[in-house]
Amino acid sequence: MTRPSEDPADIDRSDPEGEIRARAEAFRNWGRWGEDDRLGTLNFITEADRVAAAALVRSGRTVSLAQAFDTDGPQKGWRRRVNPVHTMTDTGTDAERGSQGFPHGVGGADDYITMPLQCSTQWDGLGHIFDHGNAWNGRRAGDVVTSEGDLVTGIEHAKSAVAGRGVLLDAGRHLADGELEDGYAITPAELDEIAAAEGVEVRRGDILMVRTGRYARARREGWGDYAGGAAPGLSLTTAGWLHRTEIAAVATDTWGFEVRPNEFDVPSFQPLHQIVIPNMGLTIGEMWNLDELAEACAERGSWEFLVVAPPLPITGAVGSPINPLAIL
Repeated sequence: MTRPSEDPADIDRSDPEGEIRARAEAFRNWGRWGEDDRLGTLNFITEADRVAAAALVRSGRTVSLAQAFDTDGPQKGWRRRVNPVHTMTDTGTDAERGSQGFPHGVGGADDYITMPLQCSTQWDGLGHIFDHGNAWNGRRAGDVVTSEGDLVTGIEHAKSAVAGRGVLLDAGRHLADGELEDGYAITPAELDEIAAAEGVEVRRGDILMVRTGRYARARREGWGDYAGGAAPGLSLTTAGWLHRTEIAAVATDTWGFEVRPNEFDVPSFQPLHQIVIPNMGLTIGEMWNLDELAEACAERGSWEFLVVAPPLPITGAVGSPINPLAIL
C-alpha cells in the first residue's frame, strides 16, 4: 500500500475528501485494541512507562499547563461556546450579615460555574469528531453519542489513563524567534528536526506537546481570533508521523491543534481531526499554556518530564477541562 506523502507541497489542495480518505485508511487503528475499546492510543501508556516517567522528576518543580477558566477567555460564541461564568451562591457578605441561617456564627462561601467543556485548556475525547458518520473504532456515530451523551467512549473512561512521560517539542523556539506565524504548517520533518535539536526521542506512549507560541502572542496582543481563527499548527501530512510514533496523546497551545487556515483552496474544516480522532483513536489537547514549561525545559536542557493530565470523569462527555501538571 502506497503511503500518503509527507510533503505538504504534494497535497492536492482541491481535494480534501481524497486527501483525508487516503490518510484515514492508511493510519486507521480500528480493532487494534479489540471491539470494545474505549481509550484508543491511550492504550500505549503502560504501567512501566509511568514508573520510568516518575524517575524523570529531579527538582520536584511543578508547572501548570492550564489557561485560566474565567470570563477573560478566548471564546466568542462559535458553536455556542462561551467563556466560563462563575456565580457565587453564598458569600462573605452573607456570613457577616448572618443571613445564611447557620448556628454559632459559622458561615461560608459557595459557588458554581457554567461553561462549555472545551472553552479553555481541555482534552478532545474520542466521541468528539466523526468521519462520514463513523466514530472511533468503526462504530456508527449515532450509536455512540446521543442526547444522553457519549454512551461508549465517554471521557470518564480516561480518568486514570493520562499520566506518563511528557515530551515538549518547542516549534516556536526552534523554527522561529519564539513564535510561529499564523498559517505555518509544521511538517513531519520539522518535528524530527526539533526533537533532534532538543536531544529528545519521541517514544511509544508519550504525551506529546507542541508549542507554537500562539498562546503567548494572544496574551500579549489580546485574544483576537485565537478561538477559531488563523494559527500555526500541525500539517495534515503529520498524520503518518503521529501514527508511527505511537504517541498516546498530543496537545498544543492553539485552539485547533492543526494549522489554520487548513491546507486546501476549497472549503474544509479540521481535516487532521477527522483523521486522527475517529480513525486513529488519538486524544487531542488544545489551548494548553506551554510557555513556562518551555522556559523551564530550556533552562534545564531537558524536554522530557512526568505529566499528569486526567480529564474530569464527567459521564458521557466528549471533552473535559483539565489542569495538566508537568513535574520536573
